Amino acid sequence: MRHHMKSHLLKAGRFFLRACCQSRGRHGLHPTWHCGLRFRLAASAAVGLVESHYGMDVDRRRVNGLHSPREHRTERLREVPATIERVHPASHRTWVLAQSAAASTAPQLDGDTYIVPGTATAAHLAASGACNAVDAMMQGNPSFALIRPPGHHATATTAMGFCFYNNVAIAARHAQATYGLRRIAIVDIDVHHGNGTDDIFAADPDILYISSHGWPLYPGSGARDQMGIDAGVGSTLNIPMPAQSGDQAFVQAYRDVVVPALDRFVPDAILLSAGFDAHWDDPLGNCRLSVDGYLDICALIKDAAVRLCHGRWCAVLEGGYSIRALAACTHGLVRLMSNLPRTTDLLGSKPSDPHRADAVIQWLVQNHPLLRPA
Repeated sequence: MRHHMKSHLLKAGRFFLRACCQSRGRHGLHPTWHCGLRFRLAASAAVGLVESHYGMDVDRRRVNGLHSPREHRTERLREVPATIERVHPASHRTWVLAQSAAASTAPQLDGDTYIVPGTATAAHLAASGACNAVDAMMQGNPSFALIRPPGHHATATTAMGFCFYNNVAIAARHAQATYGLRRIAIVDIDVHHGNGTDDIFAADPDILYISSHGWPLYPGSGARDQMGIDAGVGSTLNIPMPAQSGDQAFVQAYRDVVVPALDRFVPDAILLSAGFDAHWDDPLGNCRLSVDGYLDICALIKDAAVRLCHGRWCAVLEGGYSIRALAACTHGLVRLMSNLPRTTDLLGSKPSDPHRADAVIQWLVQNHPLLRPA
């Protein structure tokens, strides 16, 4: 039974880990602990939860290494430049390579983003991992790319907010170019607005970008009336959640705004930008989601995928800076994707106003093209 459960967790959920390490900079530990170290700790904590709940030993080599067979990894890495350039111009990739090579003399790009000699390789692996998740999804396996560095702040030409390539955007273009999917929905549950994803797809009517994010908060974008441009008007749905919004407010926003928008858009697949920094324990967030609250909104997304696009959905890791919350949310999402029952939220919840987001929900229902009455 234990062997069967371990196989189910590692294969049926089919999550791919690209724990891409970066080293310590001259200014001490970065809020992401330079991406890899912190996430390795979080991944280990998630494995610890699995082991403690089921009394089983997980093969940690599977968690600390690359899940895909070596031959497939090599093939995918050869394809990475062309895949990245579906979103980023070649000049941006050249810039990332050059900045990474010169990082010993200029490790900090801006106030948020460090770059070190291994950054370019880590970023390439992250983009590759996101595409691997799409590949698994198209084989009938809901999948979760556990990757670092994250990506949703990277615009087509600018690295920022810990992000160098926009992994979920690259995955969306991979789904379109490789599998012929046309309409892709990206749902971003990170506490920070994914300004890069929003910008990349603002004029594209075939990519629906939905973001629920703390407001006001970095990077300062994602107002409710930011709905796309040109042919893409209506294909961007921003839900700025007031600071201290908790489980009930978020679930209400997803039931009244996100799910109806997905129903009207009818995607061919749903990609989840899975940032877990809206958790109440996160030091960089300003919201009060619990693990259970996060899993409630992820369950709504899963149900929409089953109803609208034959269960085609996958997740790409974004932010999360509380190790214990990141571990618990990651573990919970893997279980949800594996059709396993939810476990007890050991971190609990914090009190919050259930009506905190009523005003923004009402405004969007009345004014967004995907929500207002026809």
